[in-house]
Amino acid sequence: MASLTNITGGLKYQGLLESVMFSTLTTVPCCVFLLVNAAMLMTLRSRPLFRETPRYLLLLNLLCADTAQMALSQLLYLLAASRAPLTYPPCGVLVMLADLTNRVSPLTLLVMSLERYVAVCHPLRHATLVTARSTAVAVAVVWAISWMNVLTRVVLLLDFPFKDLQSLQMADFCSKDRMMLGVVSEVYDRGYTYFLFASTSVVVASSYVAVTMAARSASSGGASARRARDTLLLHLVQVGLSLSSTLYSPVLVALSRSVSRLLFVRLQNVLYVAIFIFPRCLSSLIYGLRDKSIRPVLLQHLSCGLTLSIGTTRPHFHMRDV
Repeated sequence: MASLTNITGGLKYQGLLESVMFSTLTTVPCCVFLLVNAAMLMTLRSRPLFRETPRYLLLLNLLCADTAQMALSQLLYLLAASRAPLTYPPCGVLVMLADLTNRVSPLTLLVMSLERYVAVCHPLRHATLVTARSTAVAVAVVWAISWMNVLTRVVLLLDFPFKDLQSLQMADFCSKDRMMLGVVSEVYDRGYTYFLFASTSVVVASSYVAVTMAARSASSGGASARRARDTLLLHLVQVGLSLSSTLYSPVLVALSRSVSRLLFVRLQNVLYVAIFIFPRCLSSLIYGLRDKSIRPVLLQHLSCGLTLSIGTTRPHFHMRDV
């Protein structure tokens, strides 16, 4: 979870009406995207095909992480906007949970890219290597790595002399930056973030190159390879959007030096929606609209069970539409 740096200072330059307006403008799209993600999660649990196919299981894990991250991010935003007083312990719990889900997403994209690589470049071994059991193990490893990162940060926080504080009440709003209570914690977080996104980008890009070469050389099954290539390209976009959240604070620092305070606060809210809210719904939009197996079921859920023209016929499931 990227921090909402300097929002408290900016809110001093907003009137109450403008503060409410910005909170509404961020909460409404967040709620809409949460509903879309919820419909997508219901879709992935509605058919045996979705519950048993490895790539849909990975998508389910990605959506769970993105949905939780979106909800926690908006909660922290509203706490900051309302200037709700918090102590360090509950703030630490919220920040750590947000960071946990934020780290799960790129690791899941890495596994999804490897699955597509095996499906296209080693099709004869795909059914053996990529099973529901092996996928469950991969998902467990992803969460274990993310939990280890959180536990490491907790251990680093234990070195901070909390007993010297007059009160555990936070003087400012709750954010990730406010929980960086030492140089070591900050260096570790920056190093882990750079390593995570660099390794994920390398794996996804390498898979994309391999699948592209397979698509060009394939005499048969080229359409499936091209679909996998397009999916990997979208994975790269998702990784890039996740990485953009790490640039949020530096961008805000640069803007604060070049624009007025009022304009700064407005741009801050726009960037928050663009960087934190929208990317968390990208997975639903990508897979829900592109996958011929998911699309009719998702539209039925989004229409609250109403009969749609696209859903009047029984959908034909294709295993490699993405």
